Formats: sequence, structure tokens, C-alpha cells
Amino acid sequence: MSYRVLAVKWRPRRFADLVGQPHVVTALMNSLAAGRLHHAYLFAGTRGVGKTTIARILAKALNCETGIVAEPCGTCSACTSIDEGRFVDLIEVDAASRTKVDDTRELLDNVQYMPTRGRFKVYLIDEVHMLSNHSFNALLKTLEEPPPHVKFLFATTEPQKLPVTVLSRCLQFNLKKLPAPLVEQQLAKICREESVAADAEGLRAIARAAAGSMRDALSLLDQGIAFGGGKIDGAEIKSMLGTIDRDRVLRIIEALANGDGAAVLGEVDLLDELAPDYGAVLDELAAAFQRIAVLQIVKDRAADEDDDSFRPFAQKLSPEIVQLLYQIALHGRRDLAISRDERVGFEMTLLRMIAFQLDDGAASSVGSASAPIAQRVATRVASTTAVAAKAAPTDVATRPAASASPNGAPRAAAAPAGTSDLDWDALIHAAGITGAMRNLADHCAVKSAEPHRLELVLTRDKTDFNTDHVRSRLQRALSEHLGREIRLVIAAGEPPRPTPAEARRASESERVRVAREALEKDPTIKAVQAAFDAVLEPDSIQPTQQGKR
Repeated sequence: MSYRVLAVKWRPRRFADLVGQPHVVTALMNSLAAGRLHHAYLFAGTRGVGKTTIARILAKALNCETGIVAEPCGTCSACTSIDEGRFVDLIEVDAASRTKVDDTRELLDNVQYMPTRGRFKVYLIDEVHMLSNHSFNALLKTLEEPPPHVKFLFATTEPQKLPVTVLSRCLQFNLKKLPAPLVEQQLAKICREESVAADAEGLRAIARAAAGSMRDALSLLDQGIAFGGGKIDGAEIKSMLGTIDRDRVLRIIEALANGDGAAVLGEVDLLDELAPDYGAVLDELAAAFQRIAVLQIVKDRAADEDDDSFRPFAQKLSPEIVQLLYQIALHGRRDLAISRDERVGFEMTLLRMIAFQLDDGAASSVGSASAPIAQRVATRVASTTAVAAKAAPTDVATRPAASASPNGAPRAAAAPAGTSDLDWDALIHAAGITGAMRNLADHCAVKSAEPHRLELVLTRDKTDFNTDHVRSRLQRALSEHLGREIRLVIAAGEPPRPTPAEARRASESERVRVAREALEKDPTIKAVQAAFDAVLEPDSIQPTQQGKR
């Protein structure tokens, strides 16, 4: 008898045999038991999580000779025929190879005819998202009003590619990735049934490599049995998968934590003898940094089996550095594809992790009191902006702030009678002018100032601000602040000097220009741009609010 691969031999035949997906199984069994059957079901999820398997079990439940049952018997001729792939009323279609509209029309030509053997004619369309738009249009009418003897079962890995008109006519079930412990448990059960010697380390490595796919796990188990000569051994499985020993990862992290470049390169030399997949090594490092971050920030989270080996690093490394190392690992993983040599790209990624822990050219331990890189960059940006602000030339319209009164409140500069030397910007600030009054005042300049009369010139493009209501409110606010009755006269024209709004714009533009030039030349900013492929956005540079009072 020919050998049957484990993925086929151990494919579930009944709902009770399914591993995982309880939310889907419960819903289907309840609807079958109650006789509440929909005409179209959509099973969505990543590869190898049970989409097609569940669809076939559902087809058996619909056509089982014992009736429409929540759990098919698995022994009648209908159930066995479906298991063997020869049930005439179960039409399985691979949409990836039949995308044309003519294929769909040919498929639907027989929908109107009653089933030959079973209770329902079941159309199981795998990877349904691969159908063309014309094929979906041809299917839509039948899907909307199908004959009572027809059921559609769709399976897809990309449900977002299906038209909304199709999705709205289906009961959709989203299948989840299987957790690694559950996959490992099933693999151990299969090894016992198959009389295969297997250690926990090897099964755990296969379960992790499967990434939530039971079919991938069974295929890797088959490969591991062949690779190990009939047994599953942890070291051999890791060699087969190209993964590295966890102790090597811990030694690399230890060298990084100590800022020891020589030790890091020594570990790379030892690693290179195993001809590893350097991308997978960076994945392991990123996963380790992620676990360290969890230990640092979410201390009450359920413990992982490897947490004990990561706890010393959670105490030694600062949370900011862990986040930085994780990001560098991700970027390094991406850059391996464009590196001239994978080892060189891997080495540069590790050296970058050390280089970004240097402060002003001096090496420092990751666990030392040196400021985190993000904080140092922020401090450098802030100081550069401050220097730029000081370097900006003082605009002729920029006036000193209002002096403070003995009680701490700002006080406007005195206005000599019959002159226009009033500091208008300081006055409106001291008077607490806001809202619509501030909009009007900001676009005015003083033409003349007398003890009981103030004449202003408003820029011509802002005359809409000068309404009777706003002007009277501004006049009343100034009178209350100065402690005497003020008559306010505002006329449109060419202001004799820059208005407060114009003065602020001129000052801010100059400070932004100087700040941008300083930031572009700053070595820390350049280092961040080189490491993260970052771009300095000029529009994001905002001046400090020195112009506003």
C-alpha cells in the first residue's frame, strides 16, 4: 500500500476531530441541529487552518443518509464518497485555475437540475477571490436566488477582494490561526499514534515554524521524520528549519547589552559556520526584543516558557533601548535583500544596534545612565531650534513684551498724548483681547493715540472684521483696561507700520528658515535619517510661540 502523507491521513472527517476553530464549529452544528440552513457559506482564513476541511464536513452533514445532522455519521455511502472525493453532487472547483466567465457559466448551467444522489447539490469553490469580475457577475444572480436544492461553500484567504454584493449574500466565518501550543499538542498525539519517537523541543520548533497552520505543521512533521531517520529530534529539526539555538540568540543579546562589538562579531563567526538563514536570525532577535518589552511594560501578562531567560535583559536594558533595537532588527531584516552579502547586512544591523547606543562618540553600555537615543534626538532638535531662534534677526516690528505690574499682571507701555508711539501689540495682550476682537486688533496699526481717543488703520483686505458690534466690544475692553473712556476710530487703508499679525509672520518665517538650516546640518539628525531612511519634513518645523503674547 502506498504511503499517505500525514496532512491527508490526519485530515479531520468529523467536527469532533477538528483542532481549534470552536467558534465556527459551534455555529455550524447549532444551525444544522435547528435546521436553519443558509444557501451560501464563506470560510475565510490563512492557509492550512481548516477552510476546505470544514466545508467538506459541512457537505457531509447536509447529505448524510441519516438526515441533516449536526455531526455526520462518517460511515454511510454519502459520507465515504465525499471523503474519497467521488460524490457526484459535491462539485469542487479551484477558482485559481477557472477564472474566466465562460468557466463560471459552464459551472452554473447545471444548477437548475436536481441532485443525483444526495439531498443537496453542493458547490465548493476554493480561493473564490481569484474569480474575475465578470465571473462574479455571472454568479451573483444564482447566488441571490438559488434553487432550494443548491448550497454554495466558498473558501478564501483574502475575503477583502470579494465584491460587497457577494459578501452580503453569504454567512461569513473567519477562521483563526492556531496557537502554537495547540499545534504542538496535536503533533504529539499524531507521533504517538504513528509510533514516532519525538522530543518536546523538536515538536515545539515545528509548531512555531508552522505559524498557525496545521497543514504546514503536518508537512513539516513529515519532513522532520524523514530528516531524522524516523524520529523527531530538536537539534536536527532546528538544523532542518534553519533556525538557531536559543542560547546563541541570548549570547548575541548579551553582547549587544554590553556594547561589546568584538563579542558580537565573534558570535557572528560561530553562527556563520552553520550557514544559517540570517533573516530568520533577525526574526528571532526581534521576537526576543518583543518578549523583553512585554516583560518590562506588562508585568502581569501570562508568562511564556522562555521568559526566565529574558528577565535579566528586561532589567538591564531600558524600555527605550529595547524599542530601538526591535526597530533596527525590523529594518535590518528588510535591508538583507538589497545587501551584497547577507552576512555583511546582518553584521551591519548588529553594529548599528551598538552604534545607536553611543553618546557624542563615546561608547556607553546600554544599561548605563546615558539618555535614550530618542530623548537625545529630541533634546538636540530642541536645542538646535532654540539656537536658531536666537540667531534669527530681530524684526523691526518685533516689540518688547509688556512690563509687569506689581501684582504680576502685564501692563501696556504708556502712550504719550498726541503721539503714535503706543505699543499696540502689548496693549491688546495686556487687555486680554481674544476672539473676533483679537482678529480685528491684530490687523490694525496705531495712527495716533490721545488720552481719550485712539485712531487705528486696518489693512484693506480685512475690512470685514470691522463690524459695529466687534468694534464697540473692543472699545469697551480697552476702556476698562486703561481705566478711562476711550473712543476708538478705525479706518481702512495702508497701516503706517507693520500690524501685529504681519510682525509675527515675518518673525516666524525667519526663525523657521534658520531652524530648518540648522536641523539639516545637525549630525544627530543625519544619523537618524541614515539609519531609518527618514526624511526631514520642512512643513513640520514649527517656531516657538515667542511671537504670541
